[in-house]
Amino acid sequence: MSGGGRGTHGTGPLRRGGGAAARGGVFAEILAQVSGEAAQGEDLQAILQRIVDCLAARLPVAIASIILLDGDGGHFVQEVWAGRIDLAPPGALPWPVTVGAAGRCARSGCAQLIADVRRDPDYVPGHRDVRSEYLVPIRHRDRLHGVLNLESTQAGFFTAAVRRMFDAVAAQIAGTIHLARVVLELEQANRKLQQLSMSDGLTGIANRRCFDEHLDGAWRRHAREQRWLALLLVDADCFKRLNDACGHLYGDECLREIARLCGEVFAGTEALVARYGGEEFAIVLPGADAAEARRFGDRLCRQVRWRALVHPASPVAPCLTVSVGVAAVRPHAAALPSSLIAVADRALYAAKAAGRDRVVARTVRRHTALED
Repeated sequence: MSGGGRGTHGTGPLRRGGGAAARGGVFAEILAQVSGEAAQGEDLQAILQRIVDCLAARLPVAIASIILLDGDGGHFVQEVWAGRIDLAPPGALPWPVTVGAAGRCARSGCAQLIADVRRDPDYVPGHRDVRSEYLVPIRHRDRLHGVLNLESTQAGFFTAAVRRMFDAVAAQIAGTIHLARVVLELEQANRKLQQLSMSDGLTGIANRRCFDEHLDGAWRRHAREQRWLALLLVDADCFKRLNDACGHLYGDECLREIARLCGEVFAGTEALVARYGGEEFAIVLPGADAAEARRFGDRLCRQVRWRALVHPASPVAPCLTVSVGVAAVRPHAAALPSSLIAVADRALYAAKAAGRDRVVARTVRRHTALED
């Protein structure tokens, strides 16, 4: 045995002692169902569960299970089952292929017929009513995915003809698993590409595209809820002079450190931290008015100064500093989020004009920017 569970004991030509044509018809239906499962768009667990449910319901087997291997083929890591009797697995998953008849099937890569389970040295007793077992490798091309395990209370059930049918079922299952895994890998690759397309390559935070989409969604949501929405634009002071004096590699390291500090300052909030362009960063801060957003900006300025990143060419301080422009608004559906960006940009310009290393905050009221 290799696993167990409880299910229903169905009826059909095989149970009623039907002829070869009837048995062939049942297996043809099963093969058709198995081959169609991968197109259902569900996860692999759900697909395999429906397959074993079908086998247990349509065929006179006490248990039907599919046991999947890990990528190295050394351990069974997942099992789905259905049947009419309870069987205890040989151990908690994962278990090594050195255990049980299923392990022998995986190690050898060959089907295993156990005509009398009481005489097999590798069979792990799971239920006193089980008399015979048939295990088939689930293989697609050169990859062994796992084992199809079938157990019967009839000693002579797994005849040569029946085994050939189960071999065909295992081959169909292998194709289904392969296709399901290909679909899963494609979905994961697409998610990764989507994530990469929304991330800044240098700092690892959100990029301008992600910022634009996020701000647009936040604007519409806050317009419906009539909540405050704040935007902070952060600029590294005299950054060109830093690059000229210390080189672009050091400049890149400083940008990564500013991104990290932004993440620290806004940790625990719903803020989105993004690289807006060049040495400029943007933070979308939901639910914050100008006063609250300004406090975050002041904290960020202090954190950057305390980090003491050397800036030998800065007229502001011997270390790197940042200037922050803040704008806050209760959005209106008729207005555009670009109006918030424009106000924050003017606030940032005012911070630089006032000497840098500071925060200027403004509140937008009826499309008029008023400095707080």
